[in-house]
Amino acid sequence: MTTDNGVRDRLQPLARMLKGAKSTIDLTPYLQGQTRSGGEEPLLSVAFTGRIALAMKGRFFLRCFCESFSENTRIGCAVTDEQSCLNYIQRNRFDLLLCTDLLEKGNGFELARKARKHQSDLKVVMLALSDAIPVEHSNAPWLEAVVAEADIIEDRKPLEAAVMAVMGNHSYRSPSLRSDELPYLSCPRLTPREYEVLDRLARGMSDKEISEDLVVSEQTARTYTKRLLRTLEVNNRVQAVLKGMRCGMVQI
Repeated sequence: MTTDNGVRDRLQPLARMLKGAKSTIDLTPYLQGQTRSGGEEPLLSVAFTGRIALAMKGRFFLRCFCESFSENTRIGCAVTDEQSCLNYIQRNRFDLLLCTDLLEKGNGFELARKARKHQSDLKVVMLALSDAIPVEHSNAPWLEAVVAEADIIEDRKPLEAAVMAVMGNHSYRSPSLRSDELPYLSCPRLTPREYEVLDRLARGMSDKEISEDLVVSEQTARTYTKRLLRTLEVNNRVQAVLKGMRCGMVQI
């Protein structure tokens, strides 16, 4: 049986790497045997049995997506740039590519195009942080499913719908992309403390890391996070950061 000290020792390299990362990140070597933290809300609730590649902008999205799968041994690639993801895809077979259009280096749409060229049956789900699909890619056969950032804030479960669609060999566009109209967004005022918490959430920090950074107890950090969610009128920290980005309160 693994002791608490053993768990902490095993997680320390990952924690240091996340805290010190300034550009691209590769979480892949650290995923084996890691489990989703109980306090985090997963982005996806659908079961997927294939091998998954993740390419996300920033450690916040990368961490959230890594924790969205109960068996993260299925994740064979977890990076923040285009070329690193392509390197993994060229060496190994994958069933699903989840990526954001914006990356730390490179472009998600180009990544999807090149990945499908290398592996024609790869399923692709794109999270469009820009809430748009470039005209030159709008009807591309390799771009099966695209989810607008705005639709995640609205809690319409578009990511689950997108993954289920590609698993059934169907295409998908989330509601905002189908209607070409973004939902109304109200931007409340935040207190200085709420700004501090939102900034740290956007940097991919857990409640424990926030508590250490703000020099408060972990329970207090969780209370701060819950208050922030109520102020922003969202259900989870993913929606909180996305809404904060759209309201110009925070960047990733």
